[in-house]
Amino acid sequence: MKVILRNDLQGLGKRGDIVDVADGYARNFLLPKGKAIIATDGAVDQAAKMRRARDLRDASDRDAASTVASALVPKVIQVAARVGAEGRLFGSVTAADIADAVEAQTSIVIDRRKIDVAEQIKTSGQHVVTATLHPEVSFPITIEVVAS
Repeated sequence: MKVILRNDLQGLGKRGDIVDVADGYARNFLLPKGKAIIATDGAVDQAAKMRRARDLRDASDRDAASTVASALVPKVIQVAARVGAEGRLFGSVTAADIADAVEAQTSIVIDRRKIDVAEQIKTSGQHVVTATLHPEVSFPITIEVVAS
């Protein structure tokens, strides 16, 4: 059965996409929950409008993420943490700590879930973490862990 998605569904498609799914999946899940509509001629035109709106929103999100990236890449963000002997931290620096420091120092708000800390940061000094604000915009953030 051909349906038009009204929401983004992981593994199936994005809003406005026309997908072919099993009849039972459409009748028992997608249609009753309002996640899809049956692909009729009039609905196909509506799907094209949904895709255009999605593309415009995606382009503006990508531009906003690029602007944030260009502002944060040259900066070094300082994160204060309790440091013990030999520069080792009591605990570690988390993505939430980094997001709070970025907001405090640059007034740019980044969701902590968008920051990828590959290895736990347990020492003072400079470290690099990756932020992914958009699927096409990923950039490094340089942080410096200093003693508080």
